[in-house]
Amino acid sequence: MKLIVEKDYEELSRRASEILVKEIQDNHEIVLGLATGSTPKRMYELLIEEYKKGSIDFSEVQTFNLDEYIGLSEDNPKSYNYYMQENLFNHINIIPENTHIPNGKAMNLESYCKEYEDSIKRAGGIDVQILGIGTDGHIGFNEPANELEAETCVVNLSESTIKANSRFFASDVMVPREAITMGVGSILKAKKIILLANGEKKRNVIKDLLEKPIISTHLPVSLLRLHPNVTIIVDEEAYEGEK
Repeated sequence: MKLIVEKDYEELSRRASEILVKEIQDNHEIVLGLATGSTPKRMYELLIEEYKKGSIDFSEVQTFNLDEYIGLSEDNPKSYNYYMQENLFNHINIIPENTHIPNGKAMNLESYCKEYEDSIKRAGGIDVQILGIGTDGHIGFNEPANELEAETCVVNLSESTIKANSRFFASDVMVPREAITMGVGSILKAKKIILLANGEKKRNVIKDLLEKPIISTHLPVSLLRLHPNVTIIVDEEAYEGEK
């Protein structure tokens, strides 16, 4: 794993954006795995700026999002579909048919999850996967557990995740209790993985990832140790150690 420590959130976001800009320039048909939440938001803003400057073209890019809440429609402001439209897709020239976000209102969730997984395979797999990380070490919505699903699946959200995500809702009572998520195996099939973490709240889990020589389903992010091409970008608040 390659570690990059930046001064603050702005510089972290800028570094991540610079990496993605080069990846898109090198491969116009790149398949990107995308994340939501507060961490990648500034990175998306910077990508939009680069697009408006003419540095990158999204017309042949395909994207697959990690996860979505079950029960929320695409136009619900709290859905990840809405997040992606507002924070990236509406501002670039990506073809809507080339964007893929799990459907939290799918009628048959089991068959839908299989189809989502198959659609990633038909696209040739993910070239670069962007990840955030939960304070409990979850990636996507793969929560700490005795065992984890390998492929796209339905999961129950942990109380800690519900509490953490309640800041986006009126209260934690409003947070959905289930989600569709790419499985850990789905994530590990990406050719490259970029993990972003900022803020003091992420310091302990980043320390565990970097210093504990273990792989455990109780620390899902530790499974990234099995991947040959992982870049971790953190700011100084999320990092404890020598640079």
